[in-house]
Amino acid sequence: MEKKEFESRVERAAATFAEGYNCAQSVFSTYADCFGMDRETALRMSSAMGAGVGRMREVCGAVSSMAMLAGLKEGNADPHDEEAKEHIYALVRQMSARFREAYGTVVCRELLGLEEGVEESAKPSIRTPEYYASRPCPGIIACAARIIEETLLNEEP
Repeated sequence: MEKKEFESRVERAAATFAEGYNCAQSVFSTYADCFGMDRETALRMSSAMGAGVGRMREVCGAVSSMAMLAGLKEGNADPHDEEAKEHIYALVRQMSARFREAYGTVVCRELLGLEEGVEESAKPSIRTPEYYASRPCPGIIACAARIIEETLLNEEP
């Protein structure tokens, strides 16, 4: 039986952001079905991770989504399996290192060039053409999507 070629979803992930979803939702929902999760559940589950976890501008939502997808694929459910814990942590570190190579950081506020400190408001910014033009998020999302495809979906025949 011939292996079916995976069609890249990098552009779809970036387009999802342009629809109004946050960075975490854009990445996570684009690939969750590859690991057995439906889109609505994926959107709900990842919604809190956007804007650096709850708009606190901490770890980028796209990076958080890489970690959650790695967990769906290779995560462990046995609290006593130290080898499995080490494996998933190493995988997430590897993926994050690749992202850090591209952007220098995995922290939302640093990616956006914001001043140090926690975002005061939980209210999201209004999505306007100016908002989208001022954000590096589509490129960040595309980078995370490429890492996911190369790391989690690039199966050898």
